[in-house]
Amino acid sequence: MTLAEEIQGMLAKARRYLGSAELLRRHGDFDSAISRLYYAMFYGAEALLLAGGKTFSSHRAVVSAFGEHFIKPGIFPKEMHQWLHLAFEKRQLSDYEFITGISETEVADLQAKASRFLEKTESFLKIKGLGTVDQGGSG
Repeated sequence: MTLAEEIQGMLAKARRYLGSAELLRRHGDFDSAISRLYYAMFYGAEALLLAGGKTFSSHRAVVSAFGEHFIKPGIFPKEMHQWLHLAFEKRQLSDYEFITGISETEVADLQAKASRFLEKTESFLKIKGLGTVDQGGSG
C-alpha cells in the first residue's frame, strides 16, 4: 500500500465515522456518537502526521504531535487542537463511564467541529498532492 492509499483510507474511514455519528445521534446514542466523532478527527490528525512521515503509538501522542507539528507552526488554527483535545476528553468519558450526561446539543456541536476539522485536513492534504476522498462519505 502506498502512502497516498493509506492516507486515503484514513480519510475515508474518518468520513464514514462522521456519517455513523449522525445516525447514532438520531437514535439517541450520544455516547457512541461522541466516540465516532473523536475517531473521525483522530484519523484526520493521523493522516496529517503520516503525510509528514510521523507515526505514534498512543492517542495522547497523536493529539500532542498534532499540536506540535500543525498548530505551533501556524499551519492550522489553535481551535483545531482544542477541538481534538475536547473530543478526546469526551470520548474517554463516553467510552469508559456508565453515566455521562452527554447531550444531543454537545454531540451536534462536536459534529460541526469534526466536520470542519476534516474539511481543513482534506484541503491541506490535497494541496500537498495526497488527494481527497469522496465527500459523500462512501469511501
